Amino acid sequence: MEQLRDAAAEGRIDLDELDTRLEQALTSKTYAELAVLTADLPKPPSSAAENLPPLVLKGGMYGASRGPGRWEVPGHVIAHAGVGGVSLDFTRAECRLTAVVVEAYGETSGVTIVIPDGWATDTTGMDPGFGGLKDRTTPDRLPGTPLIRLTGSGGMAGVVIRHPSKRERRKLDGNGARD
Repeated sequence: MEQLRDAAAEGRIDLDELDTRLEQALTSKTYAELAVLTADLPKPPSSAAENLPPLVLKGGMYGASRGPGRWEVPGHVIAHAGVGGVSLDFTRAECRLTAVVVEAYGETSGVTIVIPDGWATDTTGMDPGFGGLKDRTTPDRLPGTPLIRLTGSGGMAGVVIRHPSKRERRKLDGNGARD
């Protein structure tokens, strides 16, 4: 079902076809019946990123961050804010995966996640906790871009997921080198 939803998000099948295939998936009794539903869809390219160990960031007393420079995104990222907080910036990251699971725990100082325009999020697996979840992203996913599946808990300080700010955009475009 996830492969079918991804195919629809990428424009490979239309919504009517998605509904038809999802209904067939729900009534399938064997793996062979399921395989037929995705046989005509391209398989995501296999990459070294699939074999990378999870990236674990622990804020501890002084905080932790990954990005905004270049880095390869593994399939699973775990962020524990601790007292210092965690910043996770995907804007210049290399991601060859169709989906990335980000486990975020806001704890005392919170977690901030920045994703490029065109990437989308699924926050249904997130417990907002006391600090809450602020999803400031747009639902407009571009074909071929990853889906960030956010899980975990907002804890005391919360979790924020957003696109780059105006200042961050200037830096990304190279116009804000002195910011």
